[in-house]
Amino acid sequence: METSTGRLDLAIRRATRDDVPEIVRLLADDPLGGRRESYQNPLPQSYYDAFDEINRDRHHELVVAEAEGEVIGTLQLTFIPSLTHQGGRRAQIEAVRVDRRYRSQGVGGRLFEWAITRAREERCHVVQLTTDKARPDAHRFYERLGFVATHAGMKLDLTTPSVVPRPA
Repeated sequence: METSTGRLDLAIRRATRDDVPEIVRLLADDPLGGRRESYQNPLPQSYYDAFDEINRDRHHELVVAEAEGEVIGTLQLTFIPSLTHQGGRRAQIEAVRVDRRYRSQGVGGRLFEWAITRAREERCHVVQLTTDKARPDAHRFYERLGFVATHAGMKLDLTTPSVVPRPA
């Protein structure tokens, strides 16, 4: 999909295996991602394994935003079937990143426009996302796009051995 953001000629396309290093670079290039991602040469095989799994599953779409042959943004969109809303589907947006050199140039907005269009094409009744509480700039961006904080998300870190849920 080609589009123009005013200053950038931007293409949003499905990611390929060759894009994995650039996607990981984007994921690692922020305070939170820098602590949990491992952008090195060569990349850990786990990134390629995850890409292959995402790519095989028709419910997942991993895309990149490309300008002048350079990957400058990424987003993962997941379609989730559900019995709620009379068997409706929801779309989950995750792992949104834009290269810091290209922020505030419409790239993130175009990624979201693409994702919302795909969600409508897939007949989803809602698009949802989670965002870390430590990202107030991202919260403002999502609110400008029309997202509303309606739920409180919770997570259980399964990498911590001392955390074992006990049955009620």
